[in-house]
Amino acid sequence: MEKFQDLNVWKKAHELVRLTYKLTENFPQKEIFGLVSQMRRAAVSVAANIAEGSKRTSNKDRVHFHTMSAGSLEELKYFFILSCDLKFISEAERESALEIARHTGAMLYKLSETLKA
Repeated sequence: MEKFQDLNVWKKAHELVRLTYKLTENFPQKEIFGLVSQMRRAAVSVAANIAEGSKRTSNKDRVHFHTMSAGSLEELKYFFILSCDLKFISEAERESALEIARHTGAMLYKLSETLKA
């Protein structure tokens, strides 16, 4: 069993966390306890669930944590769309973030399918 830091999917998820923090730095102050907090928690949850799942002893448990990670990832995708609609981020920033999120999701799916086999 590898360290979670060695997993490419975790590396991609961690990249998404860093991007989320960067994108939310300049959100309106009134959103600090609203959208900013929710976005950051969702992003961290994606990477954290991958990390936690990596130490589970059964594949079923690992896949369970990947499923929770995927749920947080979908939540985060919505927040990127909403942030753009509210003009907190640009369309280019939204598309860049969504592309990283989609790639993370695809990697997470493939890893989970491998564990189910």
